[in-house]
Amino acid sequence: MKTSTLLKRFAPYYRNYTGIMVMDLFCASLTTVCEMVLPLILRYITNIGMNDLGALTVKTILSISGIYFGLRIVDGIASFYMAYTGHVMGASIETDMRHDAFAHLQKLSDNYFNNTKVGQIMSRITSDLFDVTEFAHHCPEEFFIAFLKGVVSFVILSQINLLLTVIIFVLIPVMAVSCTYFNLKVRKAFKVQRNHIGELNARIEDSLLGNRVVRAFANEDLELDKFQKDNLQFLKIKRQTYFYMAAFQDTIRMFDGLMYTVVIAAGGLFMIKGLIEPADLVAYTMYVTTLLATIRRIIEFAEQFQRGMTGIERFTELMDATVDIFDEEGAVPIEDVKGKITFKHVSFEYPDDHTPVLSDINITIRPGEKVALVGPSGGGKTTLCNLIPRFYDPTQGEILIDDQNIRKVTLGSLRSNVGVVQQDVYLFSGNVYENIAYGRPGATREEVIEAAKLAGAHEFIEELKDGYDTYVGERGVKLSGGQKQRISIARVFLKAPQVLLLDEATASLDNESEHLVSESLDKLAAGRTTLTIAHRLTTIHGADRILVLSGSRIVEEGNHQTLMKRKGIYYQLYTSAEGTAKGEGFYEDSNSDGQ
Repeated sequence: MKTSTLLKRFAPYYRNYTGIMVMDLFCASLTTVCEMVLPLILRYITNIGMNDLGALTVKTILSISGIYFGLRIVDGIASFYMAYTGHVMGASIETDMRHDAFAHLQKLSDNYFNNTKVGQIMSRITSDLFDVTEFAHHCPEEFFIAFLKGVVSFVILSQINLLLTVIIFVLIPVMAVSCTYFNLKVRKAFKVQRNHIGELNARIEDSLLGNRVVRAFANEDLELDKFQKDNLQFLKIKRQTYFYMAAFQDTIRMFDGLMYTVVIAAGGLFMIKGLIEPADLVAYTMYVTTLLATIRRIIEFAEQFQRGMTGIERFTELMDATVDIFDEEGAVPIEDVKGKITFKHVSFEYPDDHTPVLSDINITIRPGEKVALVGPSGGGKTTLCNLIPRFYDPTQGEILIDDQNIRKVTLGSLRSNVGVVQQDVYLFSGNVYENIAYGRPGATREEVIEAAKLAGAHEFIEELKDGYDTYVGERGVKLSGGQKQRISIARVFLKAPQVLLLDEATASLDNESEHLVSESLDKLAAGRTTLTIAHRLTTIHGADRILVLSGSRIVEEGNHQTLMKRKGIYYQLYTSAEGTAKGEGFYEDSNSDGQ
């Protein structure tokens, strides 16, 4: 993106800190004045000393020294404000940006997360914004000081010797143009570096989260080789970055030397010809030193500038990610949900591959009805369920709850009335109580315990080391599959939704755990509209209706007895599992059914 575009996107973040910014720039002007006064004082003292030494009294020296020391006190106070409050402002802006980035991530659909590595996302909302603190503070400050010093220096130096000043200031644009090439190269290198940091984070995360699989296959060396490959690639990128940085800084030093050479040569010649006084040449050299230090600081700041711009660019790319699922204009909360669900000519395909997953689905589910979804993997069962809470929106058609189009109701109210229990349970890092309470923030401890009792989880929770305060580990790693599943069911009990989606909730459990969880699910489903994606077909004998999905369509519909009499796809699926207790062993990979 163009620098001007990025700055326009970034500028609104200063809005809440206008007063601090104005004060910071005022302090910057004070420090500039204090710094620019010293050459004038030395020029004044030197001229008096050379022309009329008797006029240089002790009182004069002490007065000038007192004034200068007072200015240095002012300079110290102003510098402290800039260093402390200015940096806090930068950190506050970084915090605001990180908040906005995280808030935007909450609005993005599953499609974004399916196609973006978590390591890249983490990099964009953490390390990419670290340099924004320095950028937000120093960018306006450094350019303001440079402008101020440039103008003041030009005015003072022109009064001393206009011709020499013109020569010096003509070299400055040449210096800037010469540095631009390397400056752009540095920025490009920083972006490549930041992107690779995201890839490196993704590699580390993938390996650490799958550490049990790594150890099970004794592939530690393989993982180390893959990591080292990325690690060495990162070194290569940094080496290239440092090359351009070194060339950039070397160019600055060469022009530094050129400008001092001009001052020495031209100033010496002008002094021989009487065009400049010795004291003025000393003051002139000091101002040129100050000017060069400012130019050098600005150009060196370009490295920090480019780091900040790279972070802002990657932040902007994240913020520009399309929000596919949102509250449409005029959306209203859905209230007093009964649980009637209607699919009208619903079709769906994923935007990245455009493969039809559902085609012209037309069904009506009555309030409180128990509906089971079965069929081959990839038939669209999970996708059909995911359309109800609007994890995705249909490509065509509409879905209604209680005869209200779900696109016309607010997402918050819709999802608060839909509960989901999945095969792959996710528990947050924390304790048991916090994970159950997540179902309804603000619930009392008594309500949380009651939900656990309804889910059949209270007894085993009480037996844990710290009961409800037991730390479950990352992703609930310290608990068994059955325990995690019952905690997730307790979470949904606490939420108390009217519509329930059970996505192969017992698929990965052993027989004993499955029996316990199934009892909990039966309690949870009582009185609620329930859609169950079947794993073991014997678990859906009691369903009011069974829908068989195949080839993106509903190909059969009816209860267990009716479908068995038809001897169609359901009959084939059921009888093919008779060798393992009539369907008890029938298994479908829910992940492959994610379409």
